[in-house]
Amino acid sequence: MDASMDAAQTLRRLAEVIDAHRWDAIAELLADDFVCRLVHTGEEFDGPSWIRFNAEYPGFQSMTLEDLVGDGDRAAARAHVIGVTDGREEHFALAQFALARDGLLVELVEVWTGLDQAAPAGTRAPTDDVA
Repeated sequence: MDASMDAAQTLRRLAEVIDAHRWDAIAELLADDFVCRLVHTGEEFDGPSWIRFNAEYPGFQSMTLEDLVGDGDRAAARAHVIGVTDGREEHFALAQFALARDGLLVELVEVWTGLDQAAPAGTRAPTDDVA
């Protein structure tokens, strides 16, 4: 990998590779000591297991990068992911927080949520529909 790439460039490249279903190319972006943590499930993966997890994930369709910020070896991204489950299209929001070293991802923290969720009852102030 290009050691001159910063974390934001590396995270952008990762999104492109995943969206293209180029699972074999993910390894080129990961450091030997890479770790991915999924905040929402508590799971932790090393490089090979995270690549396998992505490649074998049922119904994955696409990943579109919607926002990306970075400074040197740190970057954060927001993406829209589409999958299909039981013939039904599902939409997810993904937040990624990355640490890179020498153009390779060392650490990735991901937070996933479904986009079809409603706010829990009683957690929003009533609104007046008076015009």
